[in-house]
Amino acid sequence: MHDVYIEILVHTIKEQYVTEKNFLESVLNISEDTWENWKLGNFSLPGEQTQKIKNLFTDYEWMLVQKILRQTIIFPEKRNSAVNDYRQMKTRIAQKWLNSDLATVSVKQREETHNAQMIELVVIMDYEMWGFDDILTFTLPARIQQQIENEQVALLDWVNENLEETYLED
Repeated sequence: MHDVYIEILVHTIKEQYVTEKNFLESVLNISEDTWENWKLGNFSLPGEQTQKIKNLFTDYEWMLVQKILRQTIIFPEKRNSAVNDYRQMKTRIAQKWLNSDLATVSVKQREETHNAQMIELVVIMDYEMWGFDDILTFTLPARIQQQIENEQVALLDWVNENLEETYLED
């Protein structure tokens, strides 16, 4: 199993579910021992569970993960910064999409009770064909929504000025 993939995966799980344990219990329904053995590459998970892992990412994010993994194979020195590179590229792509006026952005409340202090910022590049939209999601502190509402800052302006700094701050 590629170590960089596991790093990106675990970071994404913690971003969305706070802990790996929350993800294992609420989504995969497997033990921590099984999870740790899978991460070590000792065995494969069934297809349904593998799909649930992949569903942590949008199709576009999954493609971006594959690009990051390829970069770390070509340039091994990039392995240490892969998680940050992935997160940074997400923010830069979202900003470019939004600045091109071809994408939309929205804020959604997190439904999971284990991560109620977070919101989800969703950037969508709509191609007007069902199932082909490119989507980037960002789990951010809920205070961001209050900041946008209280200061009457347009969401697009907030993304341009603050997304990269806020998303990369942890």
